[in-house]
Amino acid sequence: MKKLLVFFFALLFAVSVFPQKKRVMVAKIDGTIDLGLAPFVSRVINEAEEKKYDAVIFEINTFGGRVDAATQIKDAIIESNVLTIAFINKRAISAGALISISCKKIVMAKGSSIGATTVVDEGGNKVSEKYQSYMRGEMRATAERNGRRTDIAEAMVDERVVVEGLVDSTKLITLTTEEAVKWGYCDTVANSMKEVLAAFNLEGAEITVASANWAEEIVRFINNPVISSLLIMLGLVGLFTEIKTPGWGIAGTIGILALAVFFGTSFILQLASSIEIILFIVGVILLALEIFVVPGFGFTGIGGIVLIIGSIFFSLFDGEGYYDWDILNMAIIQLAAALFGGLILILLIFKFLPKSKTFDQFVHHIEEKADKGFTSGGDYTHLVGMEAVTVTDHRPAGAIKIGDQKYDSISDGEFIDKNKTVKVVRTEGVKIVIKTIE
Repeated sequence: MKKLLVFFFALLFAVSVFPQKKRVMVAKIDGTIDLGLAPFVSRVINEAEEKKYDAVIFEINTFGGRVDAATQIKDAIIESNVLTIAFINKRAISAGALISISCKKIVMAKGSSIGATTVVDEGGNKVSEKYQSYMRGEMRATAERNGRRTDIAEAMVDERVVVEGLVDSTKLITLTTEEAVKWGYCDTVANSMKEVLAAFNLEGAEITVASANWAEEIVRFINNPVISSLLIMLGLVGLFTEIKTPGWGIAGTIGILALAVFFGTSFILQLASSIEIILFIVGVILLALEIFVVPGFGFTGIGGIVLIIGSIFFSLFDGEGYYDWDILNMAIIQLAAALFGGLILILLIFKFLPKSKTFDQFVHHIEEKADKGFTSGGDYTHLVGMEAVTVTDHRPAGAIKIGDQKYDSISDGEFIDKNKTVKVVRTEGVKIVIKTIE
């Protein structure tokens, strides 16, 4: 027993004297910041926390991108428990600046820059005060969270904010490396990852370079405006085809699958919430009722289409929090392009598909006339003028009973309920046409 205790204390001593090797996760944030980047950053943060990494270093080089994507990334970083370090090796402009100041520490290489976070549209024009106010608030709150000067963060968004000794009321703030050090927006200068590690006592740490997995790459690919628009177009064309054809077929299945992929991606990227998905499901149910239950095309069909299109539109941008006019405008363009493309595709299908060789294989072109001895069923002309009772609803097809015999029938342009007395008005081949008796 005594030997066991000695061994145990010796083991504790060895662990305390020879600590475990430190571990660091490195992830790159470069190029345009889009919504596909947000799940990747969230996964990196979660993995670092679960596996107890000592730090996460984000190597940043970007001119910016979508503000809603930057906000999601900022939220993931600022709420993390692990040490987060922004290593700006070239530039962190616009949304990149917001991501950088959300990290607990900022490192800049010589000749780098950070700032210029004014919200602009695709043409580079400054958008309205509403959006600038939102961005000022985000920058100010993030800087305050990490103990940095809030007036400098605001001045990166709004040139009217004056920082004595740094900028007047006519220019936005974009800090060089030396200026960032002087004004507290850079904790140290480093020109390599080795120097970054040394600055935070992480020399010799085991480095894991994080990269996007296949699922994140697929999500980012599907989120591309062109791909998501194609999915919307396929979905709407498939559903329209089902409305125009009896029963349920491959077109409707493809349409539902395309829209399911679209909504799944939007849900992952925090664009579509459960509300949009519920609206879409209700819309599909109403459309199914229109196809299988309710005759004609009325309130349920129109309501279903409105709900489906509405849910798609609201899933193209973040419905909670910040609305960027540029993003909203892109959503309108995407939906309009998908609707227009779907209309063109439908017209092409109805115009050229019946004439194609593929479609021709499914069509029988030989005329089979009665005077040539062909018949497709019994002769029901003797039933014309007879009275019958409907044994099913006719919407417009159904069945009737004459005496003890049942016949398939179709109403003459009206909807007839079950157990109604009707009259056979004519036959068209094997089709028995009925009408209610006045």
